[in-house]
Amino acid sequence: MTIFHCAVCGEALTPDLELLPAVPARHVFEGELVNGRRQAPPTVPRGHYAVDPEPHGPPFVPAEDQDDCPAAYPGGPCISDFDGMVVVSAGPRNTFVLHPEDGTGITGHATTSGPPGCCGAPGDGPPNRACHCGVVVGGEMSDCYTPYELHLLPDAVRLASSAPNR
Repeated sequence: MTIFHCAVCGEALTPDLELLPAVPARHVFEGELVNGRRQAPPTVPRGHYAVDPEPHGPPFVPAEDQDDCPAAYPGGPCISDFDGMVVVSAGPRNTFVLHPEDGTGITGHATTSGPPGCCGAPGDGPPNRACHCGVVVGGEMSDCYTPYELHLLPDAVRLASSAPNR
């Protein structure tokens, strides 16, 4: 079991979480209401996390192949920008993907660029989640057209093993 802590102040950001062997398949939004909001089911179940080896979030760069956008999802490997150009993430690799509700020590952080989503955070702008000390630690994706997940930045957090319950 693992607890994520802020790399600056040391505050615990999550409860005990168990590592999954890989990031589960991302769900496609089907228009359902979840807790009164339109969103896809969470990518990672509560109490777990996974390491995403793919780049995530900004900056975005033009894709080499403008006709192919494999595994497209906003904030992830491939999206279409406002000019219709296919762009891919050149953001950090090995982000930690969690269920957003497992970020118990994390608060919202206002970002200065990019419009908000209609139903939640689109996750294709700057990181939008911070430790209570104010240090940005990651980004939530929770808009109606995105996966529902929280990505913690590998350089902003520290992992600590918790003692097994006996």
